[in-house]
Amino acid sequence: MGILFMLFVGIPIAEIALFIFVGGRIGLPATLVIIVLTAVVGSALVARQGAEAIAQVQNAFFEARFPSKELAHGAMIVVAGAFLVTPGFLTDGLGFLLLVPPFREAVRMAISKRFSGRWVVRSGPQRTDAEWREPPPPDPEDPTPLR
Repeated sequence: MGILFMLFVGIPIAEIALFIFVGGRIGLPATLVIIVLTAVVGSALVARQGAEAIAQVQNAFFEARFPSKELAHGAMIVVAGAFLVTPGFLTDGLGFLLLVPPFREAVRMAISKRFSGRWVVRSGPQRTDAEWREPPPPDPEDPTPLR
């Protein structure tokens, strides 16, 4: 509840407060120019870093390894893009921070540390005790090919 409250109520209130504060200091036209400029510059940076992330994912596949790190960075670049096109100084700051690779890596490591050990992954053959029943043969009169 607290996180959702912050996302949907707290952040917009903080953004409005920052708009009022910055607009009072530098004026409305300059504030609007800054908002539009950060969206344009942020979009260009997101496009560039997004293309690099796609190339890194492809390289990982060519090296026959799962690109978990590259996919995490790509996801954070997408989130950065969403923050940067959302009008506001707080979201723009978070968006630009997510475009800094060392910051992204620190976030990835923190999330990885937070969720490590929560899932058990098993590979190889496994046995499950259950009953098996053969499905009935298909009805040749039934027009549906698959069930």
